[in-house]
Formats: sequence, structure tokens, C-alpha cells
Amino acid sequence: MQLANTNWNYPTTIWFGNGRINEISQACKKLGINNPLFVTDEGLVKLDIVEKTINILKRDRLNFTVYSDVQGNPTEKNVVDGVAHYLKNKHDGVIAFGGGSAIDAAKTIAFMSGQTRSLWDFEDVGDNWSYADPAGIAPIIAIPTTAGTGSEVGRASVILDEKLHTKKIIFHPKMLPAIVISDPELTLGLPPHITAWTGVDAMVHAIEAYCAPGYHPMADGIAIEAIRIIAKYLPIAVKDGKNLEARGQMLVAASMGATAFQKGLGSVHSVAHQLGAIYNKQHGLLNAIILPYALKQNKSAIEERMVHLSKVLGLEKEGTDAIINYIIGLRKELNIPHTLKEIDINLDNAQEIGEMAYKDPSTPSNAKPVNAKDLEQLFRAAVSGDINGLQA
Repeated sequence: MQLANTNWNYPTTIWFGNGRINEISQACKKLGINNPLFVTDEGLVKLDIVEKTINILKRDRLNFTVYSDVQGNPTEKNVVDGVAHYLKNKHDGVIAFGGGSAIDAAKTIAFMSGQTRSLWDFEDVGDNWSYADPAGIAPIIAIPTTAGTGSEVGRASVILDEKLHTKKIIFHPKMLPAIVISDPELTLGLPPHITAWTGVDAMVHAIEAYCAPGYHPMADGIAIEAIRIIAKYLPIAVKDGKNLEARGQMLVAASMGATAFQKGLGSVHSVAHQLGAIYNKQHGLLNAIILPYALKQNKSAIEERMVHLSKVLGLEKEGTDAIINYIIGLRKELNIPHTLKEIDINLDNAQEIGEMAYKDPSTPSNAKPVNAKDLEQLFRAAVSGDINGLQA
């Protein structure tokens, strides 16, 4: 078989290990940041890990201010207000501290800090990213406190357009953080349910990337290893939140999943993005619920890959149905609901959600081609729990 011509990318510098948060000032110095804007979210800012990090910056006599007006699903207003704060205080870089929401918002603030166009001019459509002034993008240090989205190694952010009630992806290659501080100790305070939701989110990233069409052997290899790590360590991290090995392995796997999905995502994200915008539900939880239904719908295109994944996970049976049963069993072990109905999502907007999901940037890289009706059917199955009613 002749191998296809293709282009590959690989992400950023990562400082990994327990206690590495103490090196945050060194990271600033390395990037020439003298007056960083510290961006976190409205819930995290009240916690001890933020206070500890701020005290390190104070100890090292670094000038900074804090911006925390970031919602669970960050909005255009969160970004615009953050940029105004950045400019008012004459910052020269951004520290992104938190889960996917805080890091996405921080990356977008850094990106928009030197642009003259509006935010939505840079939606990930066509070559919109090329309209940006690269010199106007501030350097970013990303510090994840959850093991899920992998936004710390991504070149894009997901921002909610409140006027249209939809999530949009903002992309630019220079949105990639220059340094990631990946410190497992920062994740010790995550409650079990957030650990579970974000952990399965990381697994979804890896699975969808692995199933995406196209030739990217590095992404495939990283995705497979990420899934193996998550399968082994996520149950441990949920049951024993103080287990630093499990916490560290999950941080690694989350970054790996996001590294892999530069190859593409799929219909799980296509639908989840819309539900997050409409119902304001946690992204990882939505992905975790939708995953087995999407695998069933994509079965005809992914069976060979699922046979291999079954072997990697050491399952007794092989193939897509075996992986689906494994995912359902894992979700039950982690107390994750089986249907969207269980988290108060109904079928009122089913047709609209299908149409919106079809326009999502994740749809073109789904394992097999799908249309709006297919995505509506996927959503309906995830609400009702009728996984066998899906056409594979």
C-alpha cells in the first residue's frame, strides 16, 4: 500500500511532576513575561490551590493581576472583559490556570489582546485564522488542574456565542501555550464526579481521534496509549483521589488525548458542543454519555480499529460491541448516567440540535460521513437509551 502525503504537527513544552508549580516564575522569566495576567474561573479562584500559586508569584516579586470572570462554558463577554483587563493593566503574557474552561478563555484572551478584528472573525472556518496578527498574540503558560480537556496542548478554544446559543471554535497556531506546567498535586482536590467526567472526556478525545479517517500514525499511537492509561488509572483516581501516581497518569493521558485529536474528532463532540451551549451542562459528562451511542452508529467504519483496541485493553471479546460494553461498564463503575434524559435533557429541540451538530467543526472528521438526520438520530438515542435502534 502506498502511504498518503500528509502533514504532521506536535505540541508544546511540558514541565511535568509533583511540585512543579513552584517553577511558575521561572517559566515567566523564560518567556520574557514580567507582568502576567493570571486567568482562572469563578469557582476555582476561591480555592487554596489558587492562593498557593498566587503566593508563589508574590514570593518571587512578580507583578501580576487576577482575572476570574470565566464561566463553566466561557462566553464572548468573558473574553472581551478579560482583554480589557489585560490592556488596562499593561500585561505582557497570560497564565492560564484551571480546567478546560479557564484555559480556553485564557488562551483566547492572549490571542485577542493584540487583534483589531472581532472575536468571531477568527472562528475556525476556512482560513479565518490567517486574518490574525501573530505579533499581537501574547505568550501563554498553561497550568491544568483537571485531567480531561487537554486544552493546555491545544491550538484552539471553545467559546459560547450567547446570541446564537452555540459553541464556536477559535483557532490559531500561536494559541498553543509555550510552556505547560503539569503538576499532579494540583489535581488532588478534584471531587470524584469531576474526576470521572473529565477522565472519560479525555478517553473520548483519544477514541474519536483514533477513529477519525486520514493518515496520522503519530496521533493513532498516542491515542491508543492514552486510552490504555485511562482504562488503568481513571478508576483508581476516582476511588482514591490522593493517589498521586493515578493523578499524574491521568494528566499525561489528557494531554495525549488532546495531542491526538489534532487528527480530528467526531459526532460525540458535534452533539455535545450544542448541548453544552443550550443546556449549560459539563462538557465531559455530555461526552461520556454520548460516546457508546456514537460508537454504535459508526460501527461499520471502525470495526477493525475496535478489534485492535479490544486487544490493547485485554477484553475477552473483540470489536465495536465489546468496546461499547466496556464503556458502559466503566461508566457504571464511575457513576456516570446512561442517558441524557437522566441529566434533564429532553427531545424538544432534537431536529435543531441535529442541524446545529452537522455544522460543527468536529463533524467532517467523524469516522464515517454523517448528515443532520444522522446526528439527530444519535441525539435521540442518547436521550432515550435506545442504543440498538441506531443504524450502524
